[in-house]
Amino acid sequence: MNPIAIPCSTGTQQPARGSPPQALLSRRSLIANTAIAAIAAAVCGTPGTKAWAQTPAWPTKPVTIVVPFAAGGTTDVLARALGEKLGAALGQPVIVENRGGAGATIGADYVAKAAPDGHTLLMGAVHHTIATSVYKKLGYDFQKSFAPITTVALVPNVLAVAATTPAKDVKELVALIKASPDKFSYGSNGAGTAQHLIGTQFAAAIGQPLLHVPYKGSGPLTTDLLGGQVSMSFDTVTPVLPHIKAGKLRALAVTTARRSSSLPDVPTLAESGFPGFDIGTWFGVLAPARTPPEIVERLNAEMVKVIQSADFKKRMQDIGAEPVGNTPAQMAQQIASDTARLGKLVTEHKISTD
Repeated sequence: MNPIAIPCSTGTQQPARGSPPQALLSRRSLIANTAIAAIAAAVCGTPGTKAWAQTPAWPTKPVTIVVPFAAGGTTDVLARALGEKLGAALGQPVIVENRGGAGATIGADYVAKAAPDGHTLLMGAVHHTIATSVYKKLGYDFQKSFAPITTVALVPNVLAVAATTPAKDVKELVALIKASPDKFSYGSNGAGTAQHLIGTQFAAAIGQPLLHVPYKGSGPLTTDLLGGQVSMSFDTVTPVLPHIKAGKLRALAVTTARRSSSLPDVPTLAESGFPGFDIGTWFGVLAPARTPPEIVERLNAEMVKVIQSADFKKRMQDIGAEPVGNTPAQMAQQIASDTARLGKLVTEHKISTD
């Protein structure tokens, strides 16, 4: 039997010239034509609508968002906030899986090598654009091994110390460090992260080396900062904000060019006498490369709806984050720009894991 061609059309089909009128068609022909029309409608979709039906059924199982840090940090909080709403839109549960270590590169490597079927995603961050220059033997290329979906939020970083630290501002902290340099250290979420880069840049600015203590995420880092195991951190606002409000930690400066809306009374490092600092942290979702574009488009559409919802915006405001929700192309451009810009800082400050 020869295959039947099923044309897609946005207009009404007219009988060919010379063909018998509809009333003279046989009952069998009417049934056949009706069946073909129904199939065409299912395949082609209704004019003016998204043709999701043209792609294989998706998702067919729970969707996993891999967080490349330990639980409790900003990446983890954002992934869970997004997943709660996204699951309802996709009709499948969204599971958050923590795979921390090696400056977020372990989790990224796992997703880069996962099946490109839209069921395994990465909650990436600016850290990955830095790690590209820091780690010389990565098993993936951050710009080639992933399909960007959307940037979820931007979060400023903040220089924070324990409330028991005598310093009330950056100038006083620098004086303490220079008086007893061996007593001061800073923690980060791992080598090659934004916190590591900021800490290295700060040490260069004050002319005094600082001991770098890497962690697998903000959760354990904040615990040790509260306990005095590390002297300071340059973490994102989210994990330290509750402790700052409770008086257990003290925010001395933010590391972005502008002040944080959640800490409006805290100056920037530039305002504190250290110009040239403008590093915050963006977080976004990526899929493995070669994920069907229709799935990437669907994920982008559903995620942007969540990000732009009033509930999500309120949640972001509470944790000191600024919701974004851009296009895959815009996120790809952001990744390329930061890889070049921050790579220069990595080279300038000779940051390496070797």
